[in-house]
Amino acid sequence: MKSPLARHIRKNSGGDIDPYSAAHIYYGPNGEARTKARAYSSIYEPATANNPLTEKIRPPTRRASVDEVSQESRKFLIPVEATLKELLEREDTDNNMQITIEDDGPKVLRLGTLASNGFNLFDIRGTYMLSNLLQELTLAKDFGRKQIILDEARLNENPVSRLSRLIKSSFWDNLTRRIDASVIEKVGLDPKDWTDDPRPRIYVPRGAPEQHEYYTRLARQRPEIRLDVQWLPNEEITGEFIRDLNERPGLLAVAMEEYVDKDGKKDLRGMPFVVPGGRFNEFYGWDSYMESIGLLINDRTDLAKSMVINFCFCIQHYGKIFNANRSYYLGRSQPPFLTDMALRVYEKIKNEPDALDFLRTAIRAAIKEYYGIWMAEPRLDPITGLSRYRPVGVGVPPETESSHFTHILRPYAKKHNMSNEDFVVAYNSGDIKEPELNEYFLHDRAVRESGHDTSYRLEKVAANLATIDLNSLLYKYEVDIARTINVFFGDKLSMPAHFCAAGMKPNQLETSAAWDRRSKKRRAAMDKYLWNESKGMYFDYDTVKQERTQYESATTFWAMWSGAATPRQAASLVIQALPKFEAFGGLVSGTKESRGLVSLDRPNRQWDYPYGWAPQQILAWTGLLRYGYTEEAERLAYKWLYMVTKAFFDFNGVVVEKYDVTRPIDPHKVDAEYGNQGSDFKGVAREGFGWVNASYVYGLTIVNVHMKRALGALTPWETFDRMTEHGGI
Repeated sequence: MKSPLARHIRKNSGGDIDPYSAAHIYYGPNGEARTKARAYSSIYEPATANNPLTEKIRPPTRRASVDEVSQESRKFLIPVEATLKELLEREDTDNNMQITIEDDGPKVLRLGTLASNGFNLFDIRGTYMLSNLLQELTLAKDFGRKQIILDEARLNENPVSRLSRLIKSSFWDNLTRRIDASVIEKVGLDPKDWTDDPRPRIYVPRGAPEQHEYYTRLARQRPEIRLDVQWLPNEEITGEFIRDLNERPGLLAVAMEEYVDKDGKKDLRGMPFVVPGGRFNEFYGWDSYMESIGLLINDRTDLAKSMVINFCFCIQHYGKIFNANRSYYLGRSQPPFLTDMALRVYEKIKNEPDALDFLRTAIRAAIKEYYGIWMAEPRLDPITGLSRYRPVGVGVPPETESSHFTHILRPYAKKHNMSNEDFVVAYNSGDIKEPELNEYFLHDRAVRESGHDTSYRLEKVAANLATIDLNSLLYKYEVDIARTINVFFGDKLSMPAHFCAAGMKPNQLETSAAWDRRSKKRRAAMDKYLWNESKGMYFDYDTVKQERTQYESATTFWAMWSGAATPRQAASLVIQALPKFEAFGGLVSGTKESRGLVSLDRPNRQWDYPYGWAPQQILAWTGLLRYGYTEEAERLAYKWLYMVTKAFFDFNGVVVEKYDVTRPIDPHKVDAEYGNQGSDFKGVAREGFGWVNASYVYGLTIVNVHMKRALGALTPWETFDRMTEHGGI
């Protein structure tokens, strides 16, 4: 297996560094050596040298170079600091350290060619090339380079190729984290920490004493990082328990592995995981599944496998996959994708010695999660047999921005003649009782557990809803577990004590027949409670009002992803539902009619119209392909890829958390709560955003070769469709 470093090193036939190498190769020691080596070229005198008739107009001497007649890509010799300063002064007219179509500079800069030792100048024109130049100079500066040789190929690179390359060679690595001595002082700090004395803190479960010893030793050896190591109390996880920990928020430990260090001693190190990006710097639940799809395509099976192992650790020791691994998320899970994620990884590693053990552990973990979280109170609705997002908790979610709930809390604070801050303290502690507010935050926590925070689809009702998304995922669990037990484990799988949820007996046997029955039962309940025959789509079901809701959501296509829809239902979804959601840049999260009017008092919610999210695209594409709707999947993938590529091309390489899929010019500009993660960077985007990165590389596996070429030429879908509808390609 190639090392992470070797994976990104590419050389051309002449032995020089490939112009498309990763930045740490291109601008690292190898690239620096190339610049220095070039300085020792021979010097020749031009024809006018030593000629008394022309001596006064003698031009500068130039280095002899085969580049004068070379057919290779043009190269530039660039002083980094001076060029960067000039570029920003000329082109970054809005002073945001980015060069975009919104800047009104001259859109041209002259660079000296390498072949002439910088003497001959060549124009770099247009927003895209100039923004790429800014990105390359910023990266070179990061590596301490004063002067660089820059291939023109890095400036005019096909945008699809460039973004794909950056995701594979840079973004994944830049989003990768681990929790151990190497970075604990950084990952332990929480940008959302609201306490008076923020410090790195980690909670270790009782079942991992080796980790407690490791972190305690680390805290003793490095007192300057002020690491606070705490046992997680071995108590039932209640809302009050979580609330009391909020005075001391910290990380929740995840998996570690034993290794031999450079001195030959055994030690522990954290199992790596990929974070979403932006302010989301923890190990998140369903983000990790979406990211794993891109990681597997990009041959980063090591990271996808590691994240499955981390999930199994969480289920074994905490009982659930978390919203994210912070103490204030102890009561909150996220949409469950573990079985599909584990099976995808297994398919990549099935010839490795430990592959079957890996799969066995993952399926056991999924079974424990299924029984202990999704099929238990309070999430299980006993009447329908369907499940709901309904996490435990007390009080105001502490991780939100301080002003997020001001409009909700102000009337209550006024009622009690208190400031908002004092009211929150009294309400959280239970000194003040407000049942209506309790109900509001019950649903707010459920919205956050659903991953769809926030949406008018879920507001003030989320905890009561048996949603189409959650029940599609649990149907997939049931089908996957049944098939895996049957195919890989001889139709019997024993459950050791550490993977037993409440009510289970150690070493009880799970069989495929039982899981088949569960999937059939859930499918029948979904048809009864969630499917609307006349509208040809699925809706959520309110288990309290005992009625189907009317909010049209793109989660209706999750039933196709999971295989819960019949072929007839899938056809109805494509014919009746798909046109409601399809927009310029792909699928909107919900319809405009369902969202309703927006105003100052009723602002946009980020999981409603007109916003589109990578998970909705990924799951819809996969579902369409499952049922044979290849053309529809290709069209939707093309639209999404075009929108992401165009924003990347026009706006300095930006890749963001979500997009306004109705907006052709600047879809990354989102006017909703929380803003847009991934857009606030200086000079160069270093991470993209996890699940958008994944959607991009996955989408490119769906579209055909002609589509890829058209995307590289920034051809809108309507133009491409018009050119090809009569066999033009």
